[in-house]
Amino acid sequence: MNIIWKMTWKELLRKRVLTLTLILTAVFLITFWFIASSVSGSFGGGIPANDPGRLIERYGGGLFALGLGFFFGTFVVAFLSIFSSSSSVSGEAEIGVMQALLPRPLPRWKWYLGRWLGYVSFCMLYALLLFASILLISSFHVAVPRDPQSLLLAYLLYALLVPLLVSVSMLGSTFLSSIGNGVLMTMLYGAGWLGGMIEKVSSQFASLKEGAFATLNQISGLLMLVMPTDGVQRMMLDRLFNLSDIQEMAGFGMDSMLSVFGVGNAPSPAFLAYTLIYTGVMLGLGLWRFQSKDL
Repeated sequence: MNIIWKMTWKELLRKRVLTLTLILTAVFLITFWFIASSVSGSFGGGIPANDPGRLIERYGGGLFALGLGFFFGTFVVAFLSIFSSSSSVSGEAEIGVMQALLPRPLPRWKWYLGRWLGYVSFCMLYALLLFASILLISSFHVAVPRDPQSLLLAYLLYALLVPLLVSVSMLGSTFLSSIGNGVLMTMLYGAGWLGGMIEKVSSQFASLKEGAFATLNQISGLLMLVMPTDGVQRMMLDRLFNLSDIQEMAGFGMDSMLSVFGVGNAPSPAFLAYTLIYTGVMLGLGLWRFQSKDL
């Protein structure tokens, strides 16, 4: 299994998708530097340095800048996870790689788990580098959290979408071709993102939830259950800034501010448990399907 793990890393380092991802990441980080600089001037730019209100403004600027940074950064991590693993089974079966490897004394489950560990560890390392880069750039311009425990928990939540997406993508690869699986995964990820956006918008019309927005809330809930990536992303921002505690103290109006910053209400801990179970089930189904797949 370790050999398959190392082989996966070597293949990913040679793939063009990694080169393209690194180029786009560099462009994104350069652009984000100027965005964070502009945010810094907009939040507290005209407030004296010794004014207590400046701290609040810088906090709001940090929330806004990191919200934007992680919003786009999540897309990069998601698509690297999807397109690096979308051809893990079907693509290699088509070119005959598995026919050369699996007749050897190598159980199928070890090959599958070796691939899964390779994709997950590689993409989680990339997520760590991107996570640290966004925080570092933001720290030059706005106030960012510096509590080690909050940062560690936020990173783990941020990187959770990697095993989630890789597990679903590898399962899809046992049924579909590389292109078909890539398209399906992109649509599923988009559906989860759409569900989160619907929930954020409908939360601003609480008085209408029993009427016109009741159906929208049900749809957004179903979409987030099908692909819970957006909910995990909101949990990450919530723990990074301790938004739940601040929301209780701030009271009225905080929901609107969080929605403007693209955060919205964070899901409950039960949603995190659901996400972990969901990931485990997808991985288990992929293993079961691969064991019985005719190669």
